[in-house]
Amino acid sequence: MAGGLDLPVVDLASQDLRAAAASVRQACVEHGFFYVTNHGVDGALIEAVFAESKGFFDLPMEEKMKLQRRNHRGYTPPYAEKLDASSEFVGDLKESFYIGPIGDSDLQNDLNQWPSEECFPSWKETMKSYIATVLDTGKRILSLIALGLDLDAEFFHKIGALDCPSTFLRLLHYPGEVNESDSGNYGASAHSDYGAITLLVTDGTPGLQICREKDRDPQLWEDVHHIDGAFIVNIGDLLERWTNCVFRSTLHRVVAVGKERYSVAFFLDPNYDTVVQCIESCCSEADPPRFPPIRSGEYINGRINSTYK
Repeated sequence: MAGGLDLPVVDLASQDLRAAAASVRQACVEHGFFYVTNHGVDGALIEAVFAESKGFFDLPMEEKMKLQRRNHRGYTPPYAEKLDASSEFVGDLKESFYIGPIGDSDLQNDLNQWPSEECFPSWKETMKSYIATVLDTGKRILSLIALGLDLDAEFFHKIGALDCPSTFLRLLHYPGEVNESDSGNYGASAHSDYGAITLLVTDGTPGLQICREKDRDPQLWEDVHHIDGAFIVNIGDLLERWTNCVFRSTLHRVVAVGKERYSVAFFLDPNYDTVVQCIESCCSEADPPRFPPIRSGEYINGRINSTYK
């Protein structure tokens, strides 16, 4: 059973940066999740992303499988991903599409896969516009996080974490009807995100739940409600490591609710070579660093490799 949850709401248009940073800090300490409003991402662009996403997921499976995931880009069919290694099921119910970092389109090292322009003439430009806009929003959130840690607002910029950051856009589709053999399975099984922050927008269909106490037995799951026009933001494992567990990367999952569900997740993670080590303001003699330094890419790749079989 899950109870309701009132997460903090942070207004990114607030002129009082210190107050906004304090709200973000409290949210990251107590929940690991919060909403942001007035984020600067146009509603029409969000609607366009959902329309393109639905159009792709409506394709026959054989068409979608032509873009099957490689180099962590492209289509992932149902059951191909298992976020909770302890799950009794072969994999989670959802299907998804990954778009990785986008540089100069003329370069030959773009590893992304794209649906044909003939079928989806606006797909690539819509996704590129969305990624660029949400990246700006994510950087503003990271500045508030830095302020909330008594750091310079440009801390993550200055250490190089935002020089060619590792950004991934993930389009997600959860099925409505579930086979009897999948009774008890999850759209997305319990997990914490791997990197720095995730910005999520949904179609309003319920199903997202969080568990604030990872080690509690039994676990207490709480529903995350939809707020029109707001992003749901959560922090990942690398930010938990950076802050010596002052901030929490919270377990979350998506339960099947008997209705189709679409969402779009944007993962803003550090530059691959960024060394993640305990921030000085988050440790002391009495509370020394709990984790050894690690390169961002090394950590995230390790987590990805354990998720896909």
